[in-house]
Amino acid sequence: MISRLSALFAAVACAATLAVSPLAAQAQDQAASAAASAADTTPAPATDVAPAAVSEPAAAKPVDNPYSLGNIVAHGNVVDQAVLAILAIMSMGSWYILFTKLWDTSKIAREAKEVRATFFKKASLQEGIKGLSETGAFRFIAQTGVEASDHHEGALTENIDHNTWVTMNIDRAVSEVNSRLQGGLGFLATVGSTSPFIGLFGTVWGILQALTQIGVAGQASIDKVAGPVGAALIMTAIGLGVAVPAVLGYNWLVNRNKSVMGQVRAFAADLHGVLMGSRKVAGR
Repeated sequence: MISRLSALFAAVACAATLAVSPLAAQAQDQAASAAASAADTTPAPATDVAPAAVSEPAAAKPVDNPYSLGNIVAHGNVVDQAVLAILAIMSMGSWYILFTKLWDTSKIAREAKEVRATFFKKASLQEGIKGLSETGAFRFIAQTGVEASDHHEGALTENIDHNTWVTMNIDRAVSEVNSRLQGGLGFLATVGSTSPFIGLFGTVWGILQALTQIGVAGQASIDKVAGPVGAALIMTAIGLGVAVPAVLGYNWLVNRNKSVMGQVRAFAADLHGVLMGSRKVAGR
């Protein structure tokens, strides 16, 4: 539970960082332009005024950019705000899944190292199972295999030989562990493939609204066109900023899952061999 909450907070922090970075860049640009304009405007020399009467020039006020991301969030239309909200939800969900799945795979990798070192050196399977984590994947697989080996009764299941019955149950347990690890990867793939188009939709909508306002006003100068179009292009940048971490995280988690599941399947095969060997010993 603590790991899930930590992953949630980390996801919110990452999404907030990606959202604030364009605002910080725009603020720096505005400060630089204000400083440059203040440096260009020098006061005229005053010959008849006493030095005490000369006052320092007033600090230049930052220029309020009406086409910034903050202005879109505060005063944008419903479509722009909806696009930003969808992209924010996608970003937070992607980072949450990335952190939680990274935690899950790291946990299974640590358990696999402990299992290789201690489990098969125990005096019995029950003693080995007690040494495993109660919520771990390896204990779940081991308990499933032992229960399948001990309980092979029923009018229909008796038609299945013991070896096949144990193999089926262990394979089901391994498949369930794999399904848990794969959970959420579909969301990452969806975000990686759709968020650029959602941002592009916001860009197209913003440009359409800007051109409509310019057409109504009847003014097509560069200062009337560049601002609204630049603000609309921010949507595409945000869409790419959401998509890139999702795609990279998806590919990374797929590779980690393959490595971890290889260790899980090796443990399942060894467990099956131990169960079948103990069966043969008991049958003698």
